[in-house]
Amino acid sequence: MGRKPKYSVEEKLNAVREYLDGNESMNSIAKHLNISFQSFKQWVTNYEAMGTDAFATSQNKHYSKVEKEQAVAAYLAGEGSLMDICKRFKILSTRQLRSWIKKYNDHEELNASGTGGKVIMTKGRKTTFQERVEIASYCISHGHNYAETAEKFSVSYQQARNYTVKYENSGVDALQDNRGRRKPEDALTEIEKLRAELKLEKAKRQKAEMEVSFLKKLEEIERSFLYNSNIGNSKKEG
Repeated sequence: MGRKPKYSVEEKLNAVREYLDGNESMNSIAKHLNISFQSFKQWVTNYEAMGTDAFATSQNKHYSKVEKEQAVAAYLAGEGSLMDICKRFKILSTRQLRSWIKKYNDHEELNASGTGGKVIMTKGRKTTFQERVEIASYCISHGHNYAETAEKFSVSYQQARNYTVKYENSGVDALQDNRGRRKPEDALTEIEKLRAELKLEKAKRQKAEMEVSFLKKLEEIERSFLYNSNIGNSKKEG
């Protein structure tokens, strides 16, 4: 399946209402729209929790620190599945909730959405090639947290983002800056370039390993929740 098509607010509303009116099943609507069953289920859940605001709201909806902490605590306490918690706390996607749980499990602070709740530099500074390598590798290995990266390396949010995106799109050569009148950075030796590439590849592997570990933890929590729910239902039936 190729890239998922984007749908307007009206199209999403019509699809959800078709399901809620009993005209079609979730499966058939998702298939017709060329999206996953889980994605359409999220649309329905969001609509039931927030009404039309679920689709009018930007995907960059902000959540307070308290809202994030309450949602994570509720999930870890076994008060519902990822989808249940999203509906209860009006969270737009389970992916967002997963990211908050990951931060919590990694002992990271759940700051308000936007810039991580921290003051970051808006004015950039001049950086060397090696610094740009360090910035991009750190950002990748830390879940593309541009605000945190900007603060750590005393650069602007835009610089942290640009260096990371350039590397991911065009490789390590994109991090060179040949605008100066002195020795151009493209005169770097092959060994220096290789070291930079290895550092960035290592950051990507670390990020991938963290994601795998996180998903395993989530699966264990989900299994435990389902197991406890089944036991509770059995006792009620008995």
